[in-house]
Amino acid sequence: MSVNYDVIIAGCGAAGLYAAINLPENLKILILCKRELSLCNSMLAQGGIAGVYNSPSDNIQYHQNDTLIAGSFKNNIDAVHTLVSEAAQDLEHIINLGVEFDRNPDGSYHRTLEGGHSHHRIFHRADSTGKEITTTLLENVKKLSNVTIMENTIMCAAKKTSSGYSAFLKDSENNYTTANCHFMILATGGIGRVYQFTTNSAIATGDGITFAYEMGAKIKNLSYVQFHPTAFNNRATRECFLISEAVRGEGAYLLNCHKERFMHNYDKRLELAPRDVVSHAIVLESRKQNSTDFYLDISYKDSEFLKNRFPMIYKNLMEQGYDLTKEPVPIFPCQHYLMGGIDVNQNSETTLPNLYACGECSHTGVHGSNRLASNSLLEALVFSRRAAENITSKLDSIPSYFEEAEFDAHIGSEHIPSGIRTETRKIMQNSYFVIPDKNAAAEGVKRVEEIRNDLLSGKYFVDADYVLAKSIVTVAYIILNEVIQ
Repeated sequence: MSVNYDVIIAGCGAAGLYAAINLPENLKILILCKRELSLCNSMLAQGGIAGVYNSPSDNIQYHQNDTLIAGSFKNNIDAVHTLVSEAAQDLEHIINLGVEFDRNPDGSYHRTLEGGHSHHRIFHRADSTGKEITTTLLENVKKLSNVTIMENTIMCAAKKTSSGYSAFLKDSENNYTTANCHFMILATGGIGRVYQFTTNSAIATGDGITFAYEMGAKIKNLSYVQFHPTAFNNRATRECFLISEAVRGEGAYLLNCHKERFMHNYDKRLELAPRDVVSHAIVLESRKQNSTDFYLDISYKDSEFLKNRFPMIYKNLMEQGYDLTKEPVPIFPCQHYLMGGIDVNQNSETTLPNLYACGECSHTGVHGSNRLASNSLLEALVFSRRAAENITSKLDSIPSYFEEAEFDAHIGSEHIPSGIRTETRKIMQNSYFVIPDKNAAAEGVKRVEEIRNDLLSGKYFVDADYVLAKSIVTVAYIILNEVIQ
């Protein structure tokens, strides 16, 4: 069975949804949702969305400078300028769509501060901003009669055709479908599940990056992986919930195993240094103290203020047996975000015609080697809108037909060997966590390449296990090769 669309969007987070909203309503659009609609990294974003919008004391030059400093000046400065200068129009758009940010008693928007920012410019909805934005975007997309959402549908493969692209899909009923399109937008999110411990949701396996790589698109700076310094550390679960940057923005202290502050030994910005600086400091202090026991403490603040400002974090910690308002809580760095990805220009175009990438799976260059807090949701909006605008500009030149690529699910073949994802995650955790171990990476990449070659040539049954394992192994292969070069 096959179906045709003008645009296929892989991913239902902020980037994918906002792209659909900004595309013309006469286009037939398919949005692919790998699992349930509520499961994506955008939903998990806590701190907020950065931007200069009706801000009397702030300006885009300050925002640009902060972004460049956080990214160690490895950013694409033109892309950064696009990000900060177009933030206002997209903030205003999503507000008009129904997004509600927290306000001060006088009705003005409350803007908070986070590490690396020189001004209060973070718009937020308590500590669940991503959920507020993504839920609102989803409500608006559901009203569009030209958009079809396929939930619990995994894209198993993608191929370029003479008329655009074909996607090989498997739904929850184990039915396989080929969907063809003139334009494809990859908005598949991050790579967190390549690691043993991550703040990312279960869908973050790097599928879009893998599909783009296999089709020949350029992948850039995939080793630019961000480790968030303050993930809750219970040493038990693979998915570690995040304790937002905004908690330190409101005055939280970082403490070592002796319950002593230590950031003054590493950076004059103390707890408000950029994420990579703080994560490095924690790892160095860990080696110095020979302990991985670290804490975040904001218990000296008013308890009612903390409960109202961070209701989700407070609730999550209480469920784990910790009261944010009364005691320090255990934290440790954890994989959080990807700054590299599918290389795109300022219109989110990849190096392949009519293939776009938006959000965390893309490499726009705005983040450099370290993302400034709360720039991720902004990037998702600005560059997915630009993708939609660029597609709109090309509509007169698309062919009138759809070519369908051939795919083989290898039905009846054996399943992949067990343990592939677990082994790959262990290799990544040991060789490329905060401070890289090049010797471990050199050894690890040999094994990862061996696993990948087997997956590509073994003609295994193409199901979710196969797709996710191949994605994780491919991403690890690309990252480790960058590390050892």
